Amino acid sequence: MISIVIPIHNEEPAILPLYDRLTLVLEGMRKPYEILFVDDASTDRSFELLANLVETDNRLKVIRLRRNFGQTAALAAGFDEAQGEVIVSLDGDLQHEPEDIPVLLAKLDEGFDIASGWRKERVDNAVTRKLPSRIANWMMAKASGIRLHDFGTTFKAYRAEILKEINLYGELHRFIPALASFYGARVAEVPIRNVPRSAGASHYGLSRTFRVLYDIITIKFLLSYFTRPMHFFGSIGLLGTAAGSLIMFFLFARKLMGHEIYLEHGPLLVAGALLLLAGLMMFSTGLLGEVLMRTYFESQGRRIYAVREIRSKREQRATDGAR
Repeated sequence: MISIVIPIHNEEPAILPLYDRLTLVLEGMRKPYEILFVDDASTDRSFELLANLVETDNRLKVIRLRRNFGQTAALAAGFDEAQGEVIVSLDGDLQHEPEDIPVLLAKLDEGFDIASGWRKERVDNAVTRKLPSRIANWMMAKASGIRLHDFGTTFKAYRAEILKEINLYGELHRFIPALASFYGARVAEVPIRNVPRSAGASHYGLSRTFRVLYDIITIKFLLSYFTRPMHFFGSIGLLGTAAGSLIMFFLFARKLMGHEIYLEHGPLLVAGALLLLAGLMMFSTGLLGEVLMRTYFESQGRRIYAVREIRSKREQRATDGAR
């Protein structure tokens, strides 16, 4: 079954056209499906329209959040409720063409775990959207090691078991392919059409670019040091401790030689003390990180690996015997 997850916030003008086009595409595919709209506390008539549609379509489900939690939380709510083996997410403003869904699903049929949309020909403003997006995507690719041109689009298709390995929080929905790659997911990029909004206004502006920078730092740490935080904090701590120790040893030697440390090397003394303390603090942070990481995995029964499949002669013999 295919689950379509659509987070919305004040998308009243687009809901009915989107629903009509979605059902037309999904009916033409001749596969079982469900559509999940996640209303992120809209203040217009979006929920009322969806509530009316639910009365006429038993394959439609509407999830209404108590307050505006943001797009990542809305997607997570939809993913948790989805029942399909394949989950497709897209925006509710009709900038994503529902007719491109079969193209994404075809990529999964080739053996990939995630098919990520690529707005190859963007229709956004060149200064406020295109240029910042290109810079951010380049930085995301470098930080995550995933060679995608477009991390920002919501239009993606996933195998459901991949999403079960990922906990979403903050604004990390755009990094799902990178987070999934931690567990060995195979990711492909598929060009999709990008059309102007038919109505309403974008909920994102230039200010979002700066928040993306924080997410890039977060994802770099999660992918590289999540299971070994001491390697990150310990390296910084080692440099700080070594530099501070050398400075303090030098000043101690000068003191033994009869020099007045406070008068001759006051700033150097302060720098040495700060480096030494900062290095020790980094070591302590790394040790605490190691403890927290182990507590996280062991208390929740989570694994630091993911198994794609298991094959053995024993299982093969059992299968042959059943036949």
